Amino acid sequence: MDCRAALAVTSSAMASEARPSIPAVTPSVMASEARPSIFAVRGDGLPRRAHSDEIWNVQFKDLLPQAQLLGKARLTVWGFKIYDAQLWAAPGFNADRYASQPLALELAYLRDFDAVDIAERSIKEMRRSATVSDAQARQWRLEMQRVFPDVKVGDRIMGVHRPGIGASFWVNGQTSGEILDAEFSKLFFGIWLSSKTSEPAMRTALVGGAGV
Repeated sequence: MDCRAALAVTSSAMASEARPSIPAVTPSVMASEARPSIFAVRGDGLPRRAHSDEIWNVQFKDLLPQAQLLGKARLTVWGFKIYDAQLWAAPGFNADRYASQPLALELAYLRDFDAVDIAERSIKEMRRSATVSDAQARQWRLEMQRVFPDVKVGDRIMGVHRPGIGASFWVNGQTSGEILDAEFSKLFFGIWLSSKTSEPAMRTALVGGAGV
């Protein structure tokens, strides 16, 4: 399959309901049935999953106080719906200089994926825009498996790019960790924002024409 996006999997994996039995590091919050920071109460007393805008307003305004939603896009691969993406950045954001600007990207999953598949696809996509040694790839795979859980339909991962520092991640509004490596963060968010992305139409939709 042609490189499509970081979190797509092979066609056989997408077609199968059985998921690989490969262990992955999953934050304890994902194992819990109660996720209080991402659930609100409906009028009938039953919980509902908070909308991403609600999570954004509560969790991330302090990190990117001037940020605004720039654009949204959906990734589909061979007819399979993979995830919905949203991008936040401050006014004046320029996609051609994304690496030097703080931003936040959220993925809302429409299929189940294993953390190992997320990490592996991410490395393949990051290699589109830069040379990544095998040793560095191994290290980054381990780091991603530390901060990314196995995801289910409806789960959301938010990543914040901190230029010169690294990346911070949240899963369903709960902090899941950070990778303090500026080069990693640049290449990871470049999966969607680099001019060498495998999904140029998605890039255009996400940045809303800013610098494209």
